[in-house]
Amino acid sequence: MSTHVPYARLVYDRLLQSIPPSEDSKPAWQVADPYLLRHAAQHATRANRAGELVGDPQFLMHGEPEAINAILREATTDCERLAAAVYRTSYAVHCTLNSADRQQILMVDAARFRAMELAAVFARNADWTPLWATGSQVSAANTAVFTGHADSVRAVATAMVDDRPVAVTGSGDGTARVWDLATGRTTAVLAGHTKPVYAVATTVVDDRPVAVTGSGDGSVRRWDLATGHQIGAPFTDYTDSILAVATAVVDELPIVLVGGTNSRVRVWDLVTGHQIGDPLAGTGFAEWVLAVAVTALDGRPVAVTGSTNSTVRVWDLASRSQLGDPLVGHTDPVLAVATAVVDDLPVAVTGGDDGTVRVWDLASRSQLGGPLIGHTDPVLAVATAVVDDLPVAVTTSNDRTVRVWDLASRSQLGDPLTGHTDWGRTVATTVVDGRPVAVTGSDDRTVRVWDLASRSQLGDPLPSHSNWVHAVATALVDGQPVAVTGSGDGTVRMWDLATGHTIAVLTGHTAAVRTGYTDPVYAVATTVLQDQPVAVTGSGGGTVLVWDLTARRQLCALTGHSDSVRAVATAVVKDRLVAVTGGDDDTVRVWDLASRSQFGDLLTGHSDWVHAVATAMVDDRPVAVTGSGDGTARVWDLATGRTTAVLAGHSDSVRAVATTVMENRSVAVTVSADTTVRMWDVAAGHQVGGPLTGHTGSVRAVATTLVQGRPLAVTTSNDRTVRVWDLTTASCLTILQLPGVSGCVEIASGDTIMLGMGHDVMVLTLAPLFGRQS
Repeated sequence: MSTHVPYARLVYDRLLQSIPPSEDSKPAWQVADPYLLRHAAQHATRANRAGELVGDPQFLMHGEPEAINAILREATTDCERLAAAVYRTSYAVHCTLNSADRQQILMVDAARFRAMELAAVFARNADWTPLWATGSQVSAANTAVFTGHADSVRAVATAMVDDRPVAVTGSGDGTARVWDLATGRTTAVLAGHTKPVYAVATTVVDDRPVAVTGSGDGSVRRWDLATGHQIGAPFTDYTDSILAVATAVVDELPIVLVGGTNSRVRVWDLVTGHQIGDPLAGTGFAEWVLAVAVTALDGRPVAVTGSTNSTVRVWDLASRSQLGDPLVGHTDPVLAVATAVVDDLPVAVTGGDDGTVRVWDLASRSQLGGPLIGHTDPVLAVATAVVDDLPVAVTTSNDRTVRVWDLASRSQLGDPLTGHTDWGRTVATTVVDGRPVAVTGSDDRTVRVWDLASRSQLGDPLPSHSNWVHAVATALVDGQPVAVTGSGDGTVRMWDLATGHTIAVLTGHTAAVRTGYTDPVYAVATTVLQDQPVAVTGSGGGTVLVWDLTARRQLCALTGHSDSVRAVATAVVKDRLVAVTGGDDDTVRVWDLASRSQFGDLLTGHSDWVHAVATAMVDDRPVAVTGSGDGTARVWDLATGRTTAVLAGHSDSVRAVATTVMENRSVAVTVSADTTVRMWDVAAGHQVGGPLTGHTGSVRAVATTLVQGRPLAVTTSNDRTVRVWDLTTASCLTILQLPGVSGCVEIASGDTIMLGMGHDVMVLTLAPLFGRQS
């Protein structure tokens, strides 16, 4: 122990004593001096007590976020590590918010880790309390989050600078940044490019660590990583974007290979800055070069490239010639390439726009086994490493997951690593404190570090969908309240509404055009058909499926839409139970669920997609209210099929519709990409009052309910908030700040709200708010 530690502890204790105690005798950080909120973490670190602060929920809510993020790695106990994982999960979102909004995000993320005691602490004195949430997009393996880039992180490489591991990232903001992986601090901002930095590689030139960056501005630049200064003039013999760079040493000469939209790979001497020889060129090679890697084959340096023509090519760097025929297997562009050694064989690992990862024997130039399947979207980046003596590949994807693959067995290791909230663009590997890590960059503008050796989980997250949750509904099945969700993963899930456990996974929305693929499920409604609870779902394939929720099986498929079905609602028309559907084909259709056939004529009138449907009764007649990309909502008499009103007022697409009763009249509530919420008298066809404003992004979803006789609406938006509106007073009662965007909402009871957010599902109660108001 340092001789300074006892004194540091004394100072730290005195500082804590200056803070009034809260009800639990811990420091009341909400009233602490601003100096302590900024610097308590530093004092705690000097006193070897930083873990205590990490484990204090009140400090996590009120302390200075950057200082807290710097000490999360000091957590040692399970409770501290869990609190650190919760704080880190959405750090990029809450680090710029006030303490009240941060509290709400921490509350939700604690529930996603299923740390309900911690969630309850964060929910203290809040309007909302989480009842349960799934955790398919949280991971304890995420050990650090770095923020600083002002746009997507498009490239990453790792290096050692003064014996410290660093990451170099390139961004859509036109800069590259150097990060100390031990502290998380930015050590340099490399500015000079005038367009996005798409590619980064590192090497050593004249005994100094160097980064090489390629940009959409057509230039390649060299940077001294120790000083952060540019080395020499940029390489500018390009008229198009640079998309890939890789470094190597050939005949003791450090070189960089550069590929991009000009369909050639050029080689440059990193010492002199001169191009070496002619570009690499092969027969039929006239496509964009999207990825390049370098390895050795039979003692010779070779390059491996991936391109938009779906092929992988191997090049002899000494002779500048292509070795053999292209490697064929991917069915879409090859977006990523890395190399490794597996069972003494040099291999290339590639990721493609087809969503697969493939392993190639470079000696025989043949594929090893079948493709590695797991990602549900294009694979954007690949890196390799050795973990516990196993050669592994680490991949990122549009599906927002990071996956680790055992290259020897060609199988996935463990569950996907989740945490990024947008496309995972890039990945590199290195070793930090003796542990293998992956460093990833994303369109969410964050850089995340993942422990590749850790297989432990914190909390007990509930499993969920593997893609966006697009729709939520509720029903009673055998007297038990259940939730039903539809997702981009093509499945319909049934959930125990009380516990969050999955009851069943219903599959059947299979893609007609791609074998083995499923269509996304965009819409769900529930009803009772012949005394049995059923769900009606609409999908990207244009089909409508009806499910028996008791037997958990498909009853029938309703076909007729020529494009995606985005909206479903149910009603009773002439004593017949019907479903009303809207789709991307700009039409509305009505289906008789008992006869399993279309009811009446096609309802036409919208001039753009129909993504919203709700039903209501007007003068004892069933009507449907539909919302469209044409900016209007329409009211349809379901008995006659006629339009009774066109509700015009929004200045952008109508994203969702719900109906309710207010002052004895049927009212529709519409939400729009124009950020407003509007109320309409369905019978009269005119707007009620002015628009409800407050959301700052496109409003995605709406649901209505009655609480203590008051009509309320709940809306979600791209601004990551949920708002509760009193429709009588046209006022906002409360706002919930979320870690991500919620695209769907359902009210399970008067005060219980169900949300889909990304891949996750969550249920919260507004009982604290309504309890205070009663």
